Amino acid sequence: MSSTRQHFDEEIEELRRKLLRMGTATEEMVRDAVVALVRQDLALAESIIPRDDVIDQMDQDIETHCLLLLARQQPMASDLRVIGTALKVITDIERIGDHAVDISKIAVRMGKEMLYKPLVDIPRLGEMSRAMLHDALEAFVHRDMARVEKVIADDDAVDELYRQMRQDLRVAMQQDPGSIVQASYLLFVAHYLERICDHCTNIVERVAFMETGRMKELHSAEAANLRLSAA
Repeated sequence: MSSTRQHFDEEIEELRRKLLRMGTATEEMVRDAVVALVRQDLALAESIIPRDDVIDQMDQDIETHCLLLLARQQPMASDLRVIGTALKVITDIERIGDHAVDISKIAVRMGKEMLYKPLVDIPRLGEMSRAMLHDALEAFVHRDMARVEKVIADDDAVDELYRQMRQDLRVAMQQDPGSIVQASYLLFVAHYLERICDHCTNIVERVAFMETGRMKELHSAEAANLRLSAA
């Protein structure tokens, strides 16, 4: 192996490490946003907003790294797919961070007011979205097609839970006018978590492209129908 190729491989490995750090930090934001909402921890909720600035900086740093690799090296087709995938993946991760901020802002708005019912489905959906993000990141770093398939399968369960949550929250608003404001906030939270899962499926679609050289949408028809009904 030439020293030039070895150096390039090291740069690609560093790119993976940077992306994993960005993804892990975002995964922690999602976890903390849901915890802040469920526990009504305003200090934790408010701490998430400035952390998004760190994610944005990581996004810019990785983008610069990718562009420098393209400018300074002569990557092969497989290398180009890795770099192109990284550029796409950081966009999805950055948007996941934005949704974590959205959830934390709702936690602040709801404050310490008494919940009209214990939150059960929100933390469950939050854990599912966090786990999907973890698996999506592992799929990229380890080029793991088994995790790609797992994320796609898990998204079906998320869509089913989200559909049920929307129905339950709408029924609650119809039956108890006093719950309308709070249930509306929770409906937004459920939507943000479902969108996080969609970004996770975007990530693994790019990983599949990186590994196979073929771009194919892996979202299920059920997920597509759900997005149309929510529009």
